[in-house]
Parts: sequence; C-alpha cells; structure tokens
Amino acid sequence: MINENRFRQRKRDQSRFKFGKIMQCLCSGEQSRGNEMTPFSETLSTKDCSASVYSSRHGENERKPESGNIEEAELSLRESGSLNYEEARALLGRYEYQKGNLESALHVFEGIDIASVTPKIKITLSKIIETRKRRSQNYATPPMSIHAVSLLFEAVFLKAESLKALRRYKEAAQSCTVILDIVESTLPKGLPEKFGADCKLQETINSAVELLPELWKLADSPREAILSYRRALLNHWNLDSLTTAKIQKEYAVFLLYSGVEAMPPNLKFQMDGSFVPRNNTEEAVLLLIILLRKVTLKRIEWDPSILDHLTYALSISNGLGALANQVEELLPGVIDRNERYHILALCCHGEGDDVEALNLWKRLLKINEGLVYLPALLFVSKICVEEGAIFSRKALEILRGGCDNLKGVAECMLGVSLSANCYSNLADSERVERKSEALNCLEIAGRMTKMKDPIVIYNLCLEYAEQRKLEDAIRYAKILLKLEGGSDIRGWILLARILSARKCLSEAESIVNAALDQTGMWDRGELLRIKAKLQISEGRVKEGIETYSQLLALLQVRRKSFGPGKKIKDDKNHFKNLELETWHNLASIYIKLSRWHDAELCLSKSKAISAFSASRWHTTGLLNEAKGDHKEAMKAYGLALEVDPMHVPSLVSIATVLRRVNCESTGIIRSFLTEALRIDRMNASAWYNMGLLHKDEGSCSSALEASECFQAATILQETEPVEPF
Repeated sequence: MINENRFRQRKRDQSRFKFGKIMQCLCSGEQSRGNEMTPFSETLSTKDCSASVYSSRHGENERKPESGNIEEAELSLRESGSLNYEEARALLGRYEYQKGNLESALHVFEGIDIASVTPKIKITLSKIIETRKRRSQNYATPPMSIHAVSLLFEAVFLKAESLKALRRYKEAAQSCTVILDIVESTLPKGLPEKFGADCKLQETINSAVELLPELWKLADSPREAILSYRRALLNHWNLDSLTTAKIQKEYAVFLLYSGVEAMPPNLKFQMDGSFVPRNNTEEAVLLLIILLRKVTLKRIEWDPSILDHLTYALSISNGLGALANQVEELLPGVIDRNERYHILALCCHGEGDDVEALNLWKRLLKINEGLVYLPALLFVSKICVEEGAIFSRKALEILRGGCDNLKGVAECMLGVSLSANCYSNLADSERVERKSEALNCLEIAGRMTKMKDPIVIYNLCLEYAEQRKLEDAIRYAKILLKLEGGSDIRGWILLARILSARKCLSEAESIVNAALDQTGMWDRGELLRIKAKLQISEGRVKEGIETYSQLLALLQVRRKSFGPGKKIKDDKNHFKNLELETWHNLASIYIKLSRWHDAELCLSKSKAISAFSASRWHTTGLLNEAKGDHKEAMKAYGLALEVDPMHVPSLVSIATVLRRVNCESTGIIRSFLTEALRIDRMNASAWYNMGLLHKDEGSCSSALEASECFQAATILQETEPVEPF
C-alpha cells in the first residue's frame, strides 16, 4: 500500500514538473507542440508570466496559480500524456483572467488557434457520445480528452468575458458563438444528461448560451439577440430549469420593451398544429404563461415581475379576460388575496363588466373591514355613480396627512361623482351647490397633483366646459394638450368642442386638422365626425357630406382589414356605434335638404347594422315629420322611447309634434319636456319648447316663466358645442 502511494505521488510530481516546464516555455517565448519545443513569434510578457508562476520561488508577494489550474493540467497529462500548446495557453489565460489582468488574458487567449483544433474537438465529442450510447469500450481513443475540450471551451468563454469587460461586444458575441456552433454541429440532438459535469463542460456551455443574447443586446444588434434567445430556448442544451426560466423571462421582457419587431420563428421549429406567435406581444405572452405554469407546478420560485409583465402584455392586446383566467389558475398563497381580487376586478372593468368588477371590489372591502384597501375604494368611487361620493370621502379620510398625489386622485373621483349626480331629482339650488362643490374638488385635485395628472386636468377642463365657463376650459385644455404632447385624441376633441361652443368654428376645424395629422388611421373616426359637424355648422354642407363619406370609407376598410372576429384595443362596440351615428347624421342632413330618397337609403344602411336603435327610430320620425306625416312620426318617436326611455331628442320631438297638432292636454306635453330637462338640463331645444308651451297658456305668470325659459334656451344655444362635451 505504501509503495502504491509513493508511485502515485511520483506520477503527480512528474505531471507538475511537466506542467511547469510547459508554462515556463510559454512565458519565455517558446512553444511546445507534441514532443517538440520550437520558438514562437508572439511576444508574451516574459517577466510578468515568470513572476506570476514562480513567485514563491523568487520571494515575491504574488499569487500562486490556483490549484484548479494544476489539477486541470494533471488530468490532461494523465489522459493524453502531454499538454499541448492550446491547452497550456488556456491555463495561462485563465490564470491571468483570475488575477484581473484582462488585457493580458485576452492576449494569451488570442494566441489559441481554435479553428485548427475544432475538428479534433468535434471528433472527440462524437466518439465520447457514441461510446456512452453503446456502452462499449471497443472504440479508438479520441484525439483529445474530455478535460482538454472543457479547458478549450472555457478559454473561448473567458475570452468572450474579457472582450465584454473591454466593451468589445460584437467580438465577444462572435467568440461566444464559436462554442455553440461546435456543439450544435456535432450534437444536433443535444447533449445527454450530466454530460461533462465532472470537468465543467456543461457549465461552460450553459454560461455561453446565457451570455450570447446579452452580448448582442450590448452590441446594439436586436435581431441577432432575438435569434440567440430562440436558439437558447428551442435547441437542446440540457439547461437546468432555473437557467431556462431566466432566459425565458429576459426574452419576454426584450420582446415587450425593445421596440424591435421580431421575425417569425424558423420553419423547422414550427410543428403541425402548434401555435406560432404572429408578433412580439404574442410571443412574450406565450413565454410568460409558460413561466406561470412552471410556478404552478413548483418547478421555479414565484417572481412577481412575471405577472407584472404579463399584465402589461395582455392589457395592450385586449386580453384582459385571458389575464383573469391566468390569475384564477394561480395556487392560493402565490399572490396576496387582496391583490388577486383587485386584479380580477380590474380585468372585469377593462372588459366592460362594471357590475362584476363592482361586486369584486365590494367583496374585497368587506373582507378588509378593519384595514381598508385603498385602490378598491378609489375604483369603486369611479364606477359607482350612486355611492361614488361616499367612497371618495372615505378614501380622503384614510389619506388625511398622506400622499398628496393619492389625495388628488380621491378629490378628482369625488368631483366626478358629485358632477355625475347633479342631474338626479334635485332642486335647482341643490344642483348649483353640488356643481360648485364638484368644481372645487377638481381644482383641489389639480393643485395636489401639481397639474401633472392628465386625468385630473381632463375632468377639470370638462367640468368648466359643462358649466359654460369656456375661457377657463380652453386654458386647461391647452395645458392638457401640452402635458400629453397631443398623444391622446380626447384632448384634441375636447378643445375643438369648447372652441365650437365659443363659435370659433374655423379655429376648431384647424385644431381637428392638426390632430388628424398626428393621429393613426384607426383613431381618426371621431375627429372626422366632429370635422363634418363643424363644416355643416359653417354652412359648407357639401364638404361636410364628403367628410362623412371619408369616415364611412375608413370604417369599411377597417372592417375588411380586421374581419368580423378580430378584436382591437378599442371597445368592441365603438366603431359600430360610430358608423350608426354617421348614417343617422347623414340622414338628418338629407332631411333638411328635402332629399327623402337619400335619407331613406341612409336609414336602411343603419338598420342593417342595428335594427333596435333609438337614434334610428328618432331620425325616422324626423323624416316622417318633414314629410307631414305626424302620425307615423309619433309612432317612430314612441318606438325610440321603447328602446331607450331616456332618449332626450325623442322626448322633445314628441312634445313638439303634440303641440303642432294642437293637442289640448298641455299636461302631457309638459310631462315630456319636464322629463327631458330632468335628464339633460343643458338641452336648449327642451327649454325653448317649454317656453312656447308657457307662452301658449297666455297668463301673466306663464309669460314670466316663458321669458325665463327663452332666456335659458338663448344662453345655452349661444354656448352649445357642435356635439356634447
């Protein structure tokens, strides 16, 4: 036993001696290839290398080579009987890299001719894999040892790391690609499990796979980065689950926020019947859903940012229903119960199901009676018209002495709720008081948010406009446009409406034209509609009809482009309602021009879109009334009220027809006009007809009431926009 130990120690000493001779040969400018030692022309730092390797011999305070270097050399020497030139440079380069001498390490690594040893590496890998598969030892010895291959791969990887540290990213990526190209071409079906684990080969390959996309991103080559990510995920690298999850998440983030549209995956990866993403968002959503599934199966730890990115991706692609499904599938305890309810409620609200959203938020508030969940309070105050003010005031009590921005949001919600409830069954004095309080809350919200919140400014501007304080409304509309940079068409449309209320029609049209220049094709519908109304108000009827024709052509192109089953970001009924309104507006124009046939054609077009439309029945009534057929007109107005009992134009039109046919029951006429004014106090036509009704009564008190009604109608008509604010 003692003799055997002495024999092993003697072999180890011989290996160390041979390794030291090769290192000395490299540092002194000589080269060892096989059994020959020939001079080589490259200049290495002779003194630095000698001092580094033999520092203890000269008594200097330098680090000795790490024991890992020597052990690696020993393994290669035992397996092949020699350490060739490339392997020796790999060891020396690694030593310089570990010392932090990146430029010296890079100089050493660049002396390795990886192209010349690539065939040997490929043969070695192939033979080792073949031997493992057949479990036989009757094959010829490979030209290199597995430890030598691992050493060279590590050298190439450390070269890439050195180039990255020196900010030579493209060269680093090219160096990293060498490793993957060799493995991929040699082992197209991938690496077997635990292959090369004893010599860090698998670890080096994993590191290269993970590093390559990052290098291409740093090199500002996004398309190469995308290809590298796909290469990492679609090929068989035998990556562990954590590394795969990390790459999947980084790739999803890159797809969502890089701003570069990815090309479809290669055809060889597209299996029959499999889902192939059509764009960046779909590919990112697929990756993030896979990560959530891994969390559910407990293959990886929970990462909250996964759900954050998925929420963003599905929100911009009209997939809130899918997001709700993903949240419901998460195991209990993965996310907080309050957060789960809140996300589900937001999804319902985004899908237009405010009733379900309200139920979820109220359930959340009931669960947290002791600790009030503030986001739920704010959203309930936003969508619950009847109780909105109550919830807003409760939120303000909680926020007393807290964040000004949140208090500003709560004040804004309170102002909006108060304003929305002004048109219920209230006395005029109460209505005025509530409108004043609403405006005051919105002004406080603006000050608390330092006029930096577009939603607050929009609601403040809207409130000023509805109260016909047009100068202040214009001022805030301009602040809103400047804050948003004209990115939201709501600001443009609101400013155009306010200018039309001031009878600055040409200026309002200029605003609309400026908005059209900065707006995408599918967002131009509302702008074209208001432009047509402005042109008609100025008496340019022919131009208005042409603008309506452009709008209808746009809607037709959109319908053909997206198809009946496709969804886009906007509300699914938005374009349908816009087309209906356009046909009704055109029909109204033709009625005023006494072009009955054209008006009937427009109404038939709208009927094909929706047979049950209060607006269509009202326009039909206007057509019959213009023709002198009051009976059919009354029938049409009645059908409109059956569809929508709160349709104000139909209420006013019924009262008008009854008065024209000399209806003796003034109480019936008054009831229709009173109901219209209860719903819409700013309707000039209702006030005017109410004034005519009082005037017909003939009494002194009625004359006074008629005068007040006419005055209200005049003021409202003078400040009436081309379409409601």
